[in-house]
Amino acid sequence: MKIKTRFAPSPTGYLHVGGARTALYSWLYTRHAHGAFVLRIEDTDLERSTPEAIDAIMEGMNWLKLSWDEGPYFQTKRFDRYNQVIDEMLAKGTAYRCYCSKERLEKLREEQMAKGEKARYDGHCRCDEVQKQHSHSEPHVVRFANPVDGVVIFNDLIRGPIEIANKELDDLIIRRTDGSPTYNFCVVVDDWDMEITHVIRGEDHINNTPRQINILKALGAPLPEYGHVSMILGDDGQKLSKRHGAVSVMQYRDDGYLPEALLNYLVRLGWSHGDQEIFSVPEMIDFFSLDAVSKSASAFNTEKLLWLNHHYINHLDADYVAQHLVWHMNQQGYDLTQGPDLITIVKLFGERCKTLKEMAESCHYCYQDFAEFDSDAAKKHLRPVAKEPLEAIKAKIAAISDFDWQIDKIHHAIEATATELEVGMGKVGMPLRVAVTGIGQSPSVDATVYAVGKKRTLARIDKALAYIANREQTQA
Repeated sequence: MKIKTRFAPSPTGYLHVGGARTALYSWLYTRHAHGAFVLRIEDTDLERSTPEAIDAIMEGMNWLKLSWDEGPYFQTKRFDRYNQVIDEMLAKGTAYRCYCSKERLEKLREEQMAKGEKARYDGHCRCDEVQKQHSHSEPHVVRFANPVDGVVIFNDLIRGPIEIANKELDDLIIRRTDGSPTYNFCVVVDDWDMEITHVIRGEDHINNTPRQINILKALGAPLPEYGHVSMILGDDGQKLSKRHGAVSVMQYRDDGYLPEALLNYLVRLGWSHGDQEIFSVPEMIDFFSLDAVSKSASAFNTEKLLWLNHHYINHLDADYVAQHLVWHMNQQGYDLTQGPDLITIVKLFGERCKTLKEMAESCHYCYQDFAEFDSDAAKKHLRPVAKEPLEAIKAKIAAISDFDWQIDKIHHAIEATATELEVGMGKVGMPLRVAVTGIGQSPSVDATVYAVGKKRTLARIDKALAYIANREQTQA
């Protein structure tokens, strides 16, 4: 049997991290078994589904590199098929027309709630006598004739055996008054037609599973196996929501995370393989199994995600990281022709920055001139005593030819200046750092000067010397 799974989001919003983890688990299960992965857009909610949400889902899947083998299929394009099956069920008696008014259903619900009973349809229209009293032309819904007796038992691939009595399930509506089929029915027909063998989805669908199993049995269709993944909680133990910050996959992109970091984090958010923390995608595929997926809810830990992102920034190929950095640099409005190549930036700032957004913000002085020096840094390091070291290092930097513009040459110039002036390296390096960056912190000063470039470095040293001269006049 060829394994076939599906990811079937509803396009009523962005692709959130819970959905992304479900997609990842389905994708890994399929790839491990050399099967097929289907993308299906469940857009039967015509009022809430939007083209923008569909685009957001596709963008998130593509960014995470969760490629699909079939699809995307859209339920709204399959209404004829669903209605064909419903008509066949009506003919066979596994479905029936319900003419109950909204008022009757509300009264029934109120009475059941008053008695402390579970609110459910009472099967009023299920009998032949009621059916004979009505015409098919009257407004009606179509309900599935759920079995009255017995139980539904299925072995959840994550949670083990689950048993639900049919008396707990009512005759759910499978076609609305306007003729449109409902979600639970469309899912069943899709899984049947698309030959889905394994359904991996969130635990919020557990209650849907026995209903869908009963419909599949009524259709004489094969039953897929089901596995329900536990929910993701926020840092505070509550269900993950917007108040916890970024919950959209693309928001993590915007916040400077690499897709590899988010994938690695999501796969470990409920699954483990020994004590291993870092997984390449091939390792995920090789090791993944539903047996190792936890039944318990998982808590999202932003600090852990940051740690992983920092790891990948520094361990993936710098050229690849630089490709992802481009978007963030553009967001900052930098002219990338007016500074070093991005591979240099990745290597220079990788150890200091946990996200690409932070990296893009931190390297501003490599691409843009600054209007003023940071007041605290200038007060501490651009003092009259720094004038001589800055003039000396300026001369040595000016003497380095464009051909020899390398980090080691710059480092040698700084070292030689400190030796000649008989001062520590910091007495040269710190004034130079503030002069070149405008702030008191940066990567190693020799590498920073290299990235800023010779021409811009000399101009900024002149600016620092002018600042010192003005300070001397003010103090005189």
